[in-house]
Amino acid sequence: MFRQNLSSESFYARHRWWLRWCFFFCVWTLLGVSFALSTYLGARQDNVQLSWKRVLSGYLADFYLWGMLSPLIFLLARRFELRKHFPRNVLIHLGASVVLSGFVISAASPLVWYFGYPNLARNPTLAILWRNNAFSPYYFHQGLTIYWTTLVVAHALYYYRGLRKGEAQTARLTAQLAQAQLQALKMQIHPHFLFNTLNSIAALLHKDVEAADRMIARLGDFLRLTLKSSDAQTVDFEQELEFLKCYLDIEHIRFQDRLTVDLDIDPHALKATVPNLILQPIVENAVRHGVARQTSRGHITIRARRDGERLIMTVEDNGPGLKVKSNGSGIGISNTRARLEQFYGSDFSFQIANSTERGASVTLDVPALVRIEGAD
Repeated sequence: MFRQNLSSESFYARHRWWLRWCFFFCVWTLLGVSFALSTYLGARQDNVQLSWKRVLSGYLADFYLWGMLSPLIFLLARRFELRKHFPRNVLIHLGASVVLSGFVISAASPLVWYFGYPNLARNPTLAILWRNNAFSPYYFHQGLTIYWTTLVVAHALYYYRGLRKGEAQTARLTAQLAQAQLQALKMQIHPHFLFNTLNSIAALLHKDVEAADRMIARLGDFLRLTLKSSDAQTVDFEQELEFLKCYLDIEHIRFQDRLTVDLDIDPHALKATVPNLILQPIVENAVRHGVARQTSRGHITIRARRDGERLIMTVEDNGPGLKVKSNGSGIGISNTRARLEQFYGSDFSFQIANSTERGASVTLDVPALVRIEGAD
């Protein structure tokens, strides 16, 4: 399998290499044909008789030579960037353009002489053809223009590639940071709930061994559910409800008749995705601060509904409510707010307030995203 992967990767690399060279060959061919056509049509317009084959062979010889030298120009562009060490690098490229232009003019003469269609009336020998081309301001200017144009294209490609690489690296680092932060927040939530549950079990062992045994069994169910989806950052709201039911069963064993729970769930909300265990710390706060702090029967209501493209979740209790100027700054609420920011940015609402009659109310308004079947 490993050898097969290496073979496919090497084939793909060779395939890309050939595509790249075919692309550059086509580019330089089109440039040569374009310049030749421009010269030929200009001469015809001025009633000057030129051979199309002669003009085309001369330009193709020049541009194919520049095409073969283009990797060297790209290398010089990377090694001596124009924006660095000014004006030293500009002078280096100026010298390189003069040298390469002279080389192309000298090398193009024998190519045209042996493989092209030279003007034998004007250039009866190769030496005369080389002399006429080498000391022609037109060909020298053309060479300088091609060099500096290729240099500018090389710089543009390098800058674009560097920009894309920087954007990709920034996106990758941002994703890694978000993943690390979410994992850290989840690692805070799990022990927070686990320690509270173990304390409750320890207290029940001295009062009601059977209730403690049932609580341990439900704790095992809850841990199995959380471990099963421990790698998932989001779950269906239906699965989130299963987590909450396990947790509330544990708390119901602890408080018995002192705790009642009502679920008012819109069926359309069940398939919406939410951050894993996003409601558990909120419900835990309702139990700790709304039910545990009163001697009368505690009541918790969990609501969820779809409102267009939004999912609205509400957790209410009938406890003593929030203290004045309290904004819910406990570890569970702080972690929930931080996780919502990581998942939704600013596209969410997280409100904590006292209910109209008695107790506190927490409302989450988030995008109603739907999980695609088969997606992780």
